[in-house]
Amino acid sequence: MNDISMTRASAARSARAAGYCATVFGRGLALVVLVPVLMYSAVLCLVGVGLLILPHELRLLRRLADGERDRLGRWAAAPTPPAGPHARRRLMAVLSDPATGRDLRWAAAMTVAGTVLGLIGTVLFLFPAAVLVLGGLWWLFPADDPIRLILNVPIDSWGSAVYAGVPQFLLSVLLALFGPPLLARLAASVSRWLLAPSAAAVLAERVSTLDRTRTGAIDAHGNELRRIERDLHDGTQARLVSLAMQLGLAERTLSADPTAVGPLLTRAREGAEEAMAELRDVLRSVYPPILADRGLAGAVSAVVARCPVPATLELGELGDVPAQIEVAVYFAIAEALTNAAKHAHARSVSVTLARAGGTLRAQITDDGRGGAAEGGGTGLRGMRQRVEAVDGVLRVQSPPGGPTVITVECPCGS
Repeated sequence: MNDISMTRASAARSARAAGYCATVFGRGLALVVLVPVLMYSAVLCLVGVGLLILPHELRLLRRLADGERDRLGRWAAAPTPPAGPHARRRLMAVLSDPATGRDLRWAAAMTVAGTVLGLIGTVLFLFPAAVLVLGGLWWLFPADDPIRLILNVPIDSWGSAVYAGVPQFLLSVLLALFGPPLLARLAASVSRWLLAPSAAAVLAERVSTLDRTRTGAIDAHGNELRRIERDLHDGTQARLVSLAMQLGLAERTLSADPTAVGPLLTRAREGAEEAMAELRDVLRSVYPPILADRGLAGAVSAVVARCPVPATLELGELGDVPAQIEVAVYFAIAEALTNAAKHAHARSVSVTLARAGGTLRAQITDDGRGGAAEGGGTGLRGMRQRVEAVDGVLRVQSPPGGPTVITVECPCGS
């Protein structure tokens, strides 16, 4: 049974590798067309026409390259994050993007390497079926020119089809099991070598990211302080002022009319209780006590259970998570559930929370109307600032009509 499971796993891996090889072959064919078009458009820049059409072609190349970057993590030694769309439409701005140069060299190399490696990997996966079919159709070939398969042994009868075809079929199965994964890794390694940024580019991007997240963290911290100050000033402080006035009034009334002090003290006690409740709400918004009491798993389970939309939770092993990561992920999940009920009008929500190595990953999916945007007043900007402040990543996929998928990934140590 163990051997059967290993064989099935090898076959499934070979099928995935063949699918990747087929995709590489398709991209290679697309680049065979696109690269000459890019060269022709570059020449047309001399007369001005290329200045208008070349940026669009480079954006198409970026989409092809990002599609390859997105699939590299499965077969390359290390994943390469997508470079993302060009921020500007002007040709010089597109050419000044460091990733554009990597896209161009990848396109030039993969017109040959991608086409060849992808085609061979796909053919090797289909080879057993071809051997089986051609071996069984030996009778269609002329008697003086019989079919010869891998081992160059003529097959001119059913006996020779079994005698020579079975070993060749087994050999083709071995090639199909081990050939496509090897070629997929080779193609992915070539793509990663061409598409991955240099160490200097990675460092520059890291510095830029840290500068942006630092600015976002400062803004989020300032907004949080202003919110806390506003809540304390408009709520708790007003309650305490009212409490002091009622106690002062009770003090002045005590000597003149002691029987009237009782209602004043009752209202003062009620005001003190309301002030304490509002103060607890403010403190809870800074660090929810449920995180300290139940941990992240229990806190998320509670917020999912309280969601007004039917929600399911798939919880994996979390391990020890730093407190600042717990707060960021908890508030992101809570805000996403609120958005699903308030803005997306979803009928159901699913939440997945798990840890893979040193990364804590949360995914919230709803079947609402979609179209969520950071500028739409749905709290996505605040979520992003919270997550990026702890070096995390927030991704939002929300096409019109849904579904909306919000993914949060935060590093939390190994």
